[in-house]
Amino acid sequence: MNKNIVFLTGFSGTGKTSVGRLAAELLGWMFVDMDEEISLESGHDISQIFANLGECAFRDLEHKKLLETVSGNNLIISTGGGILTNDKNQNVMSESGITICLEASIDTIVSRLKQDSSSEIRPMLNDDLSAESVLKLKSDRQSLYSQANWTIHTDQLSPKAAANEIVRAIHLINESDETEIFGIAPKELSSVVDTKNGKYPIWVSQGNLGELGSRLKKIVNPSIGYVITDQGANRYAREIQRSMESIGIKSHCFTMEPGEEHKNLSTVELIYKWLAERKAERSNVIVAVGGGVVGDLAGYVAATYLRGMPVVHVPTTLLAMMDSSIGGKTGVDLMQGKNLVGSFHQPKFVLVDTNTLGTLPKRILNEGWAEGLKHGLALDKSLLESFEKNASDLKKLDLDATTKLIKHSISIKAQKVTEDEFEKLGKRILLNYGHTIGHAIESITNYSSYLHGEAVSIGMMAAGHISVEKNLLSNDDLIRQEDLLKTFNLPVRFKNLNIDNIKARILSDKKRAQGKVHWVLLKDIGSATTSSDVTDSEITQALKNVSSI
Repeated sequence: MNKNIVFLTGFSGTGKTSVGRLAAELLGWMFVDMDEEISLESGHDISQIFANLGECAFRDLEHKKLLETVSGNNLIISTGGGILTNDKNQNVMSESGITICLEASIDTIVSRLKQDSSSEIRPMLNDDLSAESVLKLKSDRQSLYSQANWTIHTDQLSPKAAANEIVRAIHLINESDETEIFGIAPKELSSVVDTKNGKYPIWVSQGNLGELGSRLKKIVNPSIGYVITDQGANRYAREIQRSMESIGIKSHCFTMEPGEEHKNLSTVELIYKWLAERKAERSNVIVAVGGGVVGDLAGYVAATYLRGMPVVHVPTTLLAMMDSSIGGKTGVDLMQGKNLVGSFHQPKFVLVDTNTLGTLPKRILNEGWAEGLKHGLALDKSLLESFEKNASDLKKLDLDATTKLIKHSISIKAQKVTEDEFEKLGKRILLNYGHTIGHAIESITNYSSYLHGEAVSIGMMAAGHISVEKNLLSNDDLIRQEDLLKTFNLPVRFKNLNIDNIKARILSDKKRAQGKVHWVLLKDIGSATTSSDVTDSEITQALKNVSSI
């Protein structure tokens, strides 16, 4: 059962269409009116279909449209009043989503139908809107309506209030299933992210890659999984495919070229074509296996193909594990800047197997530490102290110490995403410490000179210098930051770059508002703040401080 597909059932006049549209808007989901879709495709209104072809022909069209519609995800579907009279429809609906019945008294229904008689289509009533006629037809169907997962009485509710009740019901029904979902491998459960569309788990362990298939089956239950990976993580993608196939989920794999320079719309178009050729459906799932580039790009594909497919993240790099796989940010780069095209699209779950870190090249491993250090510097002093205390074990990739620290870092990211999912409240933006200048450095070098974590490391040093200049941060803390970045072999200065070019690219930053860039600065270790009052001279001096020219 897909908890993100909701069928609205009930008699005519209970508000399925008007209320359903409002509920879909509240959730950010797509709304589908079954009768409207059938009418548009056939070129005839429902009463004409009944008159010319008969009820049996209409029910066949209705069943066909239902099968097409349930291939989607994040849907509110308004059904016709008699859809449940077909046993086949009952089976499809019970297996594909949750059903919410809108109820109303006979007097309310009759009153609403008469007020809206010019537009409402009710062939089964033969235009007889008497209480007796409505009662007879409704009574014949009442046992079918009563099978719904939830019932909302709309007599005393405005359409907006009824829509809010639908949203509340969806969350309550989803929460009732959380015990089962989050009861899976509780020792591995690192964090739970709470979003507008529900909660999702993040599992972290050594050697859990083979569990992907069974967890995918329990949470998403797709018939087909489309794995997107790159050449560096291909071996793990194959293991994921074997896990899926062993549980009865068919799989296909797309292997993209590695590197940030391939995180662009050209690669997205190749994957769109690949999915279209294989007739991917909304009820299928995309599984991102790899680092941050793969996760960002695969997430964007999932957010946009067929107007949205479920996605699962299997990060295989430190950077992706601690940061990019969590929170639903997806995106691709343009020549003008990083991640300028993107969308928020939360995963169904994140599965972290720290054993995958053992095959990473040293430079790729090192850049990942930058995101964890960023979490400590900006938001959690105790995490930074863990880095300092366990630096030797972490650098040797002791998996016990590394797994523990990754869980700590993930918990910080998960909390900020829960508090500020769409980065509108000024909380989640604190996770972008070092990213303003870091993204600019990546962009002007065409993503070829510095890895993301390396550029962020330099960006954090520049932001640290600005923080000191504004008397927010002590010079001793800035030195502490620099020493720790160096300990993990991260660069703290750039080479052979033009400062004016960096400043020009900063103006393309996504966090710009009303012409100003919102900088993330430190007022203490573990305590970040934002400021749009950073002068040109302060930026210039900070860049000079981190330039090795």
